[in-house]
Amino acid sequence: MPSFKSKIVNCLLRNRHLFRGQLKRDVFDMSSSIDKFREQCENGANKMMKIPDGVSVIEENIAGIKSEWLKPKSAPENKLILYVHGGGYVSGSCNDHRSFVSKFADACNLTTLQYEYRLAPELPFPAALEDSISIYKEILKSYNAQNIIFAGESAGGGLLLAMLLAAKNENLPMPKAAVAISPWTDLTCSSESYKTKGKVSLAPKDSWLVFSKHYAGEEIPKNPLISPLFGNLADLPPLYINAGDADELFDDSRKFYEKAKAAGVDVQFKHGEGMVHCYPLMAPFFPEATEAMDEIVEFIKQHI
Repeated sequence: MPSFKSKIVNCLLRNRHLFRGQLKRDVFDMSSSIDKFREQCENGANKMMKIPDGVSVIEENIAGIKSEWLKPKSAPENKLILYVHGGGYVSGSCNDHRSFVSKFADACNLTTLQYEYRLAPELPFPAALEDSISIYKEILKSYNAQNIIFAGESAGGGLLLAMLLAAKNENLPMPKAAVAISPWTDLTCSSESYKTKGKVSLAPKDSWLVFSKHYAGEEIPKNPLISPLFGNLADLPPLYINAGDADELFDDSRKFYEKAKAAGVDVQFKHGEGMVHCYPLMAPFFPEATEAMDEIVEFIKQHI
């Protein structure tokens, strides 16, 4: 049973359109403004912007890609989290993720690198994946793969899983482990939860369908490097997958977990009953979010 605090927070988030003077939540189609969506994401993040004491922010251009090191004061020098931001492949930046990712780095006491991969619709697949693999290849020059953890949320969670498949295809060394929070693993958007969870979802109506078309472009969405659910999942590193069942992407996470487990992957799955998209990011506002984030931090500490 979801806690009272989680119900309050989730209700406020579901009805945030009311605070903008809208009676109904946004409905997306192919004419919807991506620039406006990006602006909303940035504005929402700026209201919550706070960096934990002792975490330094160091900007760097890596392989031509704007990147940001978030370094807790006592973090070991030889270990790293590579964080892949979400945003439906059409939004997301170091700026709008800095607050959460810095808290995540602080909780894990590990240097965390985030970066700005190219976004659709201006630059659809494979731009985001190419940038991500370029970043990974660069950090492998300074870090042993067994001292690297991949982490990310939403589209970033799906992208990091696609990165693992791409790394396997290219015979790159695998990271020690990976954490995917509400990962988007199936851009065909064909699972049942896309039909049944719309009323309780935080996302604008039909937004995943629109984002998928923008990102896939002329490619077939079933391409495993777009939708990692359809890939060969054997030989992936240990995985921790978290998903709330009040989210269209819930089946994406559950199905990926089941397929990875059948392929012999060491994989854990956290099912958040009554929880919304990426709810661990909301810690410490309600107990389920805090519990889930504590589990994620513990998983990372166990593997690195």
